[in-house]
Amino acid sequence: MEDALRPHGLGATQYYVLHHLATAGPTMQRDLVLALQIERATLSAIITALVGKGLVRQEPDSVDQRQKKLRLTAGGERLWHDLPDLGFIRDAAFAGIPDADIAIAVRVLRTATERLDRRLNGETA
Repeated sequence: MEDALRPHGLGATQYYVLHHLATAGPTMQRDLVLALQIERATLSAIITALVGKGLVRQEPDSVDQRQKKLRLTAGGERLWHDLPDLGFIRDAAFAGIPDADIAIAVRVLRTATERLDRRLNGETA
């Protein structure tokens, strides 16, 4: 993935941010932390880099001016359409594995991650 993205000046996490914005549309920055399961500080640095590259725009939320809504710029949209299809990664990793088995693995890993997150945040059960 890194090799495919390097010529476009992107890292994997930057790609995931662009992917989310391109497929889900404008998103609150705090919601992106949850969607991508990355630390707030990490996301902030990535957003700063993408804004600096002219690929993403931060706008104050209309309801809460302290919150930022993220959206692709015209340059971000152009780059997104120029990026190579990374479907080959999924194909290489999961070829021949039934979709039902993949869905089970995703569900188990998601549940485990949520439990660990709750534990880290001091929640029980």
